[in-house]
Amino acid sequence: MTAARTGFVSQTHSGDATLENWIARGGAADFDFVEVYMDGATNRRALDPQEVAARADDHDLDVLVHLPFVDLDLGTPRDGVRDAAIAELEACLRVAADMDAAKAVVHPSSRATPPEWNRDVVVPRIVDAIADLDAVAADHGVELCAENLPGGYFLLSSFDPLLEGTEVSMTFDTGHARVDGYDAQAMAEYLDAHRDRVSHVHVNDAREAADEHVPTGSGTTDFATALAPLDDDWDGTLSLEVYTFDFDYLEISREKLHAVL
Repeated sequence: MTAARTGFVSQTHSGDATLENWIARGGAADFDFVEVYMDGATNRRALDPQEVAARADDHDLDVLVHLPFVDLDLGTPRDGVRDAAIAELEACLRVAADMDAAKAVVHPSSRATPPEWNRDVVVPRIVDAIADLDAVAADHGVELCAENLPGGYFLLSSFDPLLEGTEVSMTFDTGHARVDGYDAQAMAEYLDAHRDRVSHVHVNDAREAADEHVPTGSGTTDFATALAPLDDDWDGTLSLEVYTFDFDYLEISREKLHAVL
C-alpha cells in the first residue's frame, strides 16, 4: 500500500454540510487532512482562517485548500476581468496561508473559447497567470497544484504545456482523466512519466467516462492499476473528492481505496 497521506475535499460550499462538523468527523476518523473548498458558504470572506487552523489542529488534521474557480477566468483577453480573477486568487492564497494550508488546488481555466478566441491567445495567458500565482503561493509557504480538467484548455492530454511553462505542481484528477479518454493503464503511464510533478491526487470515481464523483469503490475506476506508480517513494497526498453530504461515505471510500493500494 502507498504511504501517501489521505484526506478529503470538504463539500461545504452549499451550506448543507458545515466545515466544523467535517473537520470533527475527519479527525475522529483519523484522516490526515481536510481540503477546504473555498467557495460558496466557505468562501474566503466567510472563513476565520485562524479558527479553521486551530480547529484542524485540535483534531490532528492538516489543511489543504481548493481555490474557487466557477466564476474566475485566468485566460480571458479582457485584462480587467483577468486581473480581478488573479487578485481574488491571490487573496485566497493569503487566507490559505493564514489557515496553515500546505497546498492549494487551482483550476487553469478560461471561458474565452473559439470561435471568438483561440488557443494561441488564451493558453499563454493562463500559463502566465498560473506562474504568477505559483510565485505568490510560494512566497506564502503554500504549494500550488494545478488540476487537469474535464474540458477546456488543460485536459490531461493537453496539460504538458502548463508544466513546461511553469514550475507549478500538479493535481491529478482521476475522473477528469477518464472524461479525457484515459483508462486505468493510460493513467498509470501518465503518472509514471510525471510523478515528479504530481503532488496531489483527486480520487474521483465514476461509473463511466464521466465526472461523477461517486463514493470510491462504487464506480468502475481501477485504482489499483491507475495509481500503481504512486508507490512508497511518492510523498504526495490523496484527496477523496466525493459528492456527498454524508461523511460516512468518505470513511467507506477510504476503506475501499486503501484496500486496493
